[in-house]
Amino acid sequence: MKEKLLLTAALCGSLLFSISSFAENRNESADTKPVQPFVMLKQMDKATNTLNYQLSYINISEQGIESLRYRHALVNNQVFAQLLQMDGPRREVIQRSRAVSYFDASSGVDPFTLPGDHIIDGLPSILFANFDQLKDYYDFISVGRSRVADRLCDVVRIVSKDGSRFSYAVWLDSASSLPLRADLLSQEGETIEQFQVVDFAVDDQLQQVMAPLVDAKLPPEMTSLPKNSHAKLSWSPGWLPAGVQVLSQSQRQVPALAKKIESRLYSDGLFTFTVNVSAAKGSTPPQTYSTGRRTLYVEMRNNKEISVVGELPLETAKRIADTVNTGT
Repeated sequence: MKEKLLLTAALCGSLLFSISSFAENRNESADTKPVQPFVMLKQMDKATNTLNYQLSYINISEQGIESLRYRHALVNNQVFAQLLQMDGPRREVIQRSRAVSYFDASSGVDPFTLPGDHIIDGLPSILFANFDQLKDYYDFISVGRSRVADRLCDVVRIVSKDGSRFSYAVWLDSASSLPLRADLLSQEGETIEQFQVVDFAVDDQLQQVMAPLVDAKLPPEMTSLPKNSHAKLSWSPGWLPAGVQVLSQSQRQVPALAKKIESRLYSDGLFTFTVNVSAAKGSTPPQTYSTGRRTLYVEMRNNKEISVVGELPLETAKRIADTVNTGT
């Protein structure tokens, strides 16, 4: 109970701080031309991918508070990165070029490697977003300057144009353009999750620190991952938020449920979700569950069970499910 109160206080306090921070003046000289928010975000993208840097930060969500450290360096023009959980059991993720390896002794799972361009665990999706793609479906709004980790930052809001998704507020270090804070916000503007840097450094010596990873023996790459299926599914979406595209689709038989499930994985480049359709009998009221950024919505219609699972507001998940064409 005490942890919950502390977490609530932290989130509420951050929200109050955000509101007061947005009101601060830029303190720019009269002859300084303001940088457009789209340009700021492109500079952030360049900084996160090209600088040698270290971020010590905390993530705050409904699940609690976790402390992490992220290192990024370019060694011989190859990307090397490390994400380390600082408290509790040692959990580590290492990236070498386009291979991402996972180590978690406490999970009972052997270390493994997956293909990937970035470490996505424990980091906000906005850090590695394609802003050229997002600009058609999101508004980028400059909301002033504030301080994070004793650094002056430019604050930018990223808001979907159709209002159907969550939004972000990001604090960008005015000198390096690195992200020092990112708040995931609900449609009402309330903080759902927060990424908050408490200390950071831009330092080329990190190349030497990460250099041993060049020849390190990493765990084998998983080869049994399910492949994207091109099978024709029996259903089609009636409505999707603007900019959403299919990443993969599949048909799979689930022996425990004695039925086949047809699924499509969608993303707009910032948020992802899955739509699943399977045969069902009877009729039950819709079921809903939401925690943080994740939502589950299930409804029965035309002898089909339709579920939407992922990073969406509940109202959006319901609209997607309501408009699925089940083919019957």
